Amino acid sequence: MEFEAARRAMIDSQLRPQAVTDSLVVAAMAVVPRERFVPDELRAAAYIDRIVDLGGGRFLNPPATLGRLLTELEPRPGESALVIGTAPAYATAVLREMGLQVREHGAGDLTAGDPAGAPYDVILIDGGVEFVPEPLSEQLRDRGRLGACMLERGVQRLVIGRKAGGVFGVNFIADGAAAPLPGFQRPRVFTF
Repeated sequence: MEFEAARRAMIDSQLRPQAVTDSLVVAAMAVVPRERFVPDELRAAAYIDRIVDLGGGRFLNPPATLGRLLTELEPRPGESALVIGTAPAYATAVLREMGLQVREHGAGDLTAGDPAGAPYDVILIDGGVEFVPEPLSEQLRDRGRLGACMLERGVQRLVIGRKAGGVFGVNFIADGAAAPLPGFQRPRVFTF
């Protein structure tokens, strides 16, 4: 398979139609080899516009999901970022290619984030969540941004959260798709 051609096709047929317009995001995703972040037997699926099951409870989310979240987050060179997910290496590599200082958290209690590197300018939750845990919003610096795919009543939507004056709030930006992350489910309550 010609992976360079697959990356170009990903940009033209998956990213641009989904409003991935930030030139830094597009440039980084054009050069970071997504196929290096999947097992050899799945390399042919590295650029499909679906969730790729990497095995062992790890998933690579669709390129359009990552691209749109990064476009809306507006990460800039020199900023600090935290990537949280079951397979955060690809998103981490894209952010590093964009010139950010990046830490990743891909094992253990993902909802705890990585307070040792806080505060962060950008936190990317690379997966589906039902809520944003308070420890994560607390790890944002003032005017920091957080991106995730929010799961609500079976619908997945991309969200961008912002912190200002110690207050954190999220806005829905588009429909999306991401594999659910462990630990980010709301407790189920019994109702009649």
